[in-house]
Amino acid sequence: MSFATDHIKNVALAGHGSTGKTTLLEHLLFQGGAISKPETIESGKTVSDFGEDEIARKISVRSSLTHLSVRDTKINFIDAPGSSDFVGEVILAFRACESALILIDAKSGVQIETIKLWRNLDSRSKPRMVFVTRMDEDRANYSAALEDIKTKFKVAPVPVTIPMGEGLELKGVIDVINQKAYLKPANGEQKETASDIPAEYADAVEEARLQLCEAAAEGSDELMEKYLDEGQLGQEDIVAGLRCALAQAKAVPAFAGSGLKNVGTAALLEFIATMAPSPLSLGAEEIVDADGADQQVAVDPAKPATAMIIKTQIDQFSGRLSFLKVITGTLAPDLEIVNVRDGRKERLSKVYTAQGKKIEEVPALAAGDIGLITKSASLKTNDTISAMDKPFAYKPLKLPTPVHLIAISAANKKEEDKLNEMLYKAAEEDLTFQVNFNAETKETVIAGMGELQINMILDKIKNQAKIVAETRIPRVAYRETITKKSGAEYTHKKQTGGHGQYARVVFEVEPLERGTGYQFENKLFGQSVSRGFIPGIEKGIHQAMENGVVAGYPVVDVKTSITDGKEHPVDSSEMAFKIASRGAFREGTKTANPVLLEPIMDLRVFAEEKNLGDVMSDLSGRRGRISGQNPIGGGIIEVDAQVPQAELLRYAIDLRSMTSGTASFEVDFSHYAPITGKIAEDVIKAAQAFRTAEAEEE
Repeated sequence: MSFATDHIKNVALAGHGSTGKTTLLEHLLFQGGAISKPETIESGKTVSDFGEDEIARKISVRSSLTHLSVRDTKINFIDAPGSSDFVGEVILAFRACESALILIDAKSGVQIETIKLWRNLDSRSKPRMVFVTRMDEDRANYSAALEDIKTKFKVAPVPVTIPMGEGLELKGVIDVINQKAYLKPANGEQKETASDIPAEYADAVEEARLQLCEAAAEGSDELMEKYLDEGQLGQEDIVAGLRCALAQAKAVPAFAGSGLKNVGTAALLEFIATMAPSPLSLGAEEIVDADGADQQVAVDPAKPATAMIIKTQIDQFSGRLSFLKVITGTLAPDLEIVNVRDGRKERLSKVYTAQGKKIEEVPALAAGDIGLITKSASLKTNDTISAMDKPFAYKPLKLPTPVHLIAISAANKKEEDKLNEMLYKAAEEDLTFQVNFNAETKETVIAGMGELQINMILDKIKNQAKIVAETRIPRVAYRETITKKSGAEYTHKKQTGGHGQYARVVFEVEPLERGTGYQFENKLFGQSVSRGFIPGIEKGIHQAMENGVVAGYPVVDVKTSITDGKEHPVDSSEMAFKIASRGAFREGTKTANPVLLEPIMDLRVFAEEKNLGDVMSDLSGRRGRISGQNPIGGGIIEVDAQVPQAELLRYAIDLRSMTSGTASFEVDFSHYAPITGKIAEDVIKAAQAFRTAEAEEE
């Protein structure tokens, strides 16, 4: 069955790790009739956590698409992982969905990942709802959780449902909008059914109703004026106003319940089906036009079909799955589309929706719907497919830079190619995981958002292909430069019988401003060296710059000038001048006070205020220079610093240990800076040891 755009709701399910997202979704699918029985995490049979790694570790690792229908409305849920290591999966869920449901633990309240998620939603002005879960557990407190949200985010959540009792006394929830009570089922495998509101909750319902009126009045100026004049709003006004206020992210509807006991799911589904924004109300997507300018395209079922690939999944049984969000038109079998990235055309075979790992063929996917196509070898995440005459590309997912780097190789060298193949396949599925070969350090380096993400990828490769990988801290790409002006001359002379080799060059070398790179100047006067030999001289300089005289690292920020030279009418050649200039450059840098340079990184740490002292003390011990501290809300402080890259190679692990996993960081390259003394000596020794080991291997 296919659904029209105005009868589709897309909701991202997110929250701090272990807040019960997968369990809640399982019972939402059960309550909505999409599955016949809800499963537990322990059973390993839940709809959204179907990967072997997810089942083994009992955590969500990748986003999962599921769906159900409430009357004539289709609700797509994308269940996103809670660990910050898998933030890429959260970002694609937020991008694809018009609203988000954030889970808050009834005992713990707002946690660190909740704050990060909220900031991400704020940056998108994305509508959101909150579900305070685990209300059946001891010390659960709905009011405290809502107050914590208000304190941390400076927004007052609006209780759409209120609990009847808390903790072990939880009897069910009350739907304040529709004036219904839902008693807790005898067990979590029974559905909620509506009943009358018990008389003892009349005052609590009336108080919550007033809060709903106030929130609904924020939906439009007319409703605000009416509310101020009359002091109340009718049922239709509350529904219309709250729908508008949610779509404008002016109101945060709040729900209470327990996923495991199937409490609160019926009212939540009813609200999403009737009140959550549809793709038509919020579905503007950014594109880059032919001139490179940013524009927006509204979700429109009447236009020719376009869609964005939001996720790539390579399944050992189903093959290559390309998950997509349809933005305009309708995707249907036999439609001819073009991949905007490379201009390749293909005809769609079938289109599908997904219920976790189970894919279901559908007649079509309308604008605003989320689904997938299979076996398209050319499609990659972030691609745009289009049936338009003048196709355009949607802006790609804005993903964070990976922060945890590891050098990797196969324990069995014969398996190196197979290992790399599987690493690149993993990188195609998760764009926050990257694989690069560093030609300078001769290492394959993998990068991810954290140790957990990388370990799970390597475990999967080991289990599937029986390949054991060896990992180590990557080598740092140091540089060398000079600090004063110097001169040098070098004569290359070789007689081999017949034609010999002869070239003489005289150089000046001088330092340049950091980051300039390299300059060459020809200061020759007269015809001491023919113009045709100048390219050979420059090639020799470039070769010499590849291996400096201090520790064999590339030389940067140097200007070389040739001031004199001499050639032989028979024995001179481009090769001879290349060799001579290589020697002259090395001799010149030796006397120009050469130094090592190390990469300095811009570091931004996001930590709770209680951990601030430890974080700053640790950064000082890493030779970091702290430039600022900025409160960013939710009790989180951003610490800005510049730190040598060599001090950050294990920072992802160390910061997690230092802050019990509550802090995160971002890092970018800034510049190169000189190092001397003991640090430089250690770098030189390590470089010499590496070259010795490399020579022995050869």
